[in-house]
Amino acid sequence: MASLKDRIAADLKEAMRARDQLRLDTLRSVLSGFTYKRTEAGVDLSDADESDVVRKQVKQRTDAAGEFEKAGRKELAEKELREREILTAYLPAQKSEDEVRAIVRAIIAELPQGTRNQGAVMKVAMPQLKGQADGNLVRQIVTEEIG
Repeated sequence: MASLKDRIAADLKEAMRARDQLRLDTLRSVLSGFTYKRTEAGVDLSDADESDVVRKQVKQRTDAAGEFEKAGRKELAEKELREREILTAYLPAQKSEDEVRAIVRAIIAELPQGTRNQGAVMKVAMPQLKGQADGNLVRQIVTEEIG
């Protein structure tokens, strides 16, 4: 199976052929992120490292879209959201809200009665759900289940 970087590089070539500028720019930025991360780490990236780079770029696009919305720059917000869609296709499927809620409930049930607070639950939940659910969604569900 090809690595994530190989898939993105192949899709970049396809975007060049199709003259899809948005896809081309988005995939170039991811490949640049891989290069930066590899230089920073000093070693070749693992599949998990590559996924982390893509996940980070998805989060950046989400945050930027929110800021552009607040500033009334709808066209820039839409561009960021389209880029986020392109990048999301390279990540593993996210767990549904119901699946996350079930995991959070199980974690709360396992914790001793006195330590059932948001921090303690998040400390256990986030490593389990890393890459499988958005942290904001997990935090929201933890808050609802504890409260």
